[in-house]
Amino acid sequence: MELVNLLYQFNPREVNNQNAWSVFREAVEAVILLLAPMVPHACEELWQELGSSETIINRGWPAFDPMIAEADEVVIVIQVNGKLRGQITVNAKAPEEEVKNQAFACDKVQPWVEGKEIKKVISVPGKLINIVVK
Repeated sequence: MELVNLLYQFNPREVNNQNAWSVFREAVEAVILLLAPMVPHACEELWQELGSSETIINRGWPAFDPMIAEADEVVIVIQVNGKLRGQITVNAKAPEEEVKNQAFACDKVQPWVEGKEIKKVISVPGKLINIVVK
């Protein structure tokens, strides 16, 4: 469903790049292949409309490439005493200390930690940082 929603955002008037069109076509083909087990007759018709001479049944399931699915950036939630106080976007491979430093530098978090004793910093890599203050 997320792929279909992204396809709705594609505006052909804004794109003159041939690579964008080939990526769009590949995404449409993937959607049709994924839907084929549930609505085979409709997908077979769509497959033929795309210009394929072979039947969709002979086509394999779309391949998954974990390298493409890897996120470059992640959103880290920052909590102070267990309550959401802000969020930051960081490089997915950033070291934990760098992420903690960015969390403390966040404008929305600073008022909640200024002048308070920091008891503990709990970090769940790639997800959240909870700062316990007294």
